Amino acid sequence: MTEVFKQKNPGNAFILLVYALVLKFSIFLHPQVPSLHKEDNYLYRIILHFLGTFFNSLPIMYSVLTFLLLFTQATLLNRICNFQKIFPKANYLPGMSYILVTSLLPSWNYFSAPLLINSIMIWVFYRMTTLYNSGRSDGAIFNIGALTGIVTLFYLPAMAFILLVFFALITMRPFRIREWLMGLLGFTTPYYFLFVILYLSNQWNWRNVVPVIVFRLPGIPNTVLITCGIILLIVPFMIGGYFIQSNLNKMLIQVRKIWSLLLLFLMVGVIIILINHVDFYENWIVTAVPFAVFHAAAYYYSNDKVLTRSMHWLTVVFILWMNYKV
Repeated sequence: MTEVFKQKNPGNAFILLVYALVLKFSIFLHPQVPSLHKEDNYLYRIILHFLGTFFNSLPIMYSVLTFLLLFTQATLLNRICNFQKIFPKANYLPGMSYILVTSLLPSWNYFSAPLLINSIMIWVFYRMTTLYNSGRSDGAIFNIGALTGIVTLFYLPAMAFILLVFFALITMRPFRIREWLMGLLGFTTPYYFLFVILYLSNQWNWRNVVPVIVFRLPGIPNTVLITCGIILLIVPFMIGGYFIQSNLNKMLIQVRKIWSLLLLFLMVGVIIILINHVDFYENWIVTAVPFAVFHAAAYYYSNDKVLTRSMHWLTVVFILWMNYKV
């Protein structure tokens, strides 16, 4: 299967759809109505209330919506990787890896605020990768900041993504204080409109606006399934990181910077996991994008077909066993 996705041909888009349906079909067998958490912010609460008026009597519609989100995220991430030439040859491995990665933990297959913000952050990541070749990019940086600010209105711990904006400017651009201020202005702009709306609707209360941020270490996984899922998440990532390091000298400067940005993306995702820690794993999905691209590197660069096939099919068998056992 990895050999199929290692090639770029039009039929692979359909094969990826079938692949996703096989791995994620269990979400249609066990549909769930999403619940609100204290970290969920204004926009997500509005969306969930709106969807609840139509879908609460049909929980399977949440499963359909979740599948569409995951598949479109995988497709968009794959197109970005090919467009930016992150790999020497275009392929479908990033899309395949995203489907695999998001299937390793059961809670990643259900509708949630972190799942929604992944769609926005994939687009933000793309805009960040284009900064290297931009001339005067004040408008693009403002838009990146604004989109990142909107993300926090879905999920409060995503405030940490402001660090990714600054990391992107450090990695992709020479230092210009004007650009940093433009990114910060974009990040705060959605809150300006939020404050105006709250004030005009007599809902202004500073306690509801100023976030309470507490850092806690995540607990030890309490099931063997979660532990195995995390291991299958980390091991291919480490293998992919090794191959990236080995091939770094063969890459264009822009591609090297993109890989650095992906690693910073992962670091910020880990920070988000630590903010206002809860006892579920839904918020861990914010790390799925960088994990998926590093997994794709493990499948792309390895010349050991036994290793790649074993790693892939072991992951697939685990996912199918976990999903249909639960």
